Amino acid sequence: METKIIKVTDKGQISLPIGIRNSLNIEQGDELIIIRDNDALVIKKVKRENFSDLLKHSEKVAKKLWDNKEDEVWNDV
Repeated sequence: METKIIKVTDKGQISLPIGIRNSLNIEQGDELIIIRDNDALVIKKVKRENFSDLLKHSEKVAKKLWDNKEDEVWNDV
């Protein structure tokens, strides 16, 4: 495990130390996900295709929630 202390800029930005970027092969344009768990932040390198299962599930849930007769009243608004 690597530990580094970094500072947040006045714009809320952070810089990832070069050693960590190199060890994780993080390059310009790569996408990272940031997760807050109470008072901790986790940053992880991700690819959009890693979320395909989550996207499929969320689409099913959204369709179930929004595709019902009670919501048809809003079609005329």
